[in-house]
Amino acid sequence: MFNNLLVICVGNICRSPMAEAMFRERLVMPGMQISSAGIHALLASPMDPLAREVLKMHDIPTHKHQARQVNRQILHDAELILLMETDQLHSILKIAPEVRGKTFLIGKWQHELEIADPYRRPKLAFEQTFERLSRCVDDWLPYLQSGVTR
Repeated sequence: MFNNLLVICVGNICRSPMAEAMFRERLVMPGMQISSAGIHALLASPMDPLAREVLKMHDIPTHKHQARQVNRQILHDAELILLMETDQLHSILKIAPEVRGKTFLIGKWQHELEIADPYRRPKLAFEQTFERLSRCVDDWLPYLQSGVTR
């Protein structure tokens, strides 16, 4: 079983906090830590209002969010790291190459689906992001509960 899940995107205000909220709502496991961070985080920024609105439309509870920058310690603490895009893997491996074996695309079970960034786009883009993330999160649940990722 995994006890520390980290979800990463670029700014840590749209995709990763949305996925974090979905995992928190759908993955009920005692002691499970679910967090998010950004490769180029908009430090201390709240979740994008459209991201929050779309989550609320789908009855996904949100918590007070402050964007944070990914760093070596956060990567080491995580037992599983989920990324939105393949290019983000290169950034993560520059920081901590040793985390390669526990780092995957969130869309791994959706034929390596990448989740496009809805930042500064209309609400429809956030709704599409929600739908894609929702499928990806659901696909990860059996693996998170069993502890198997391959």
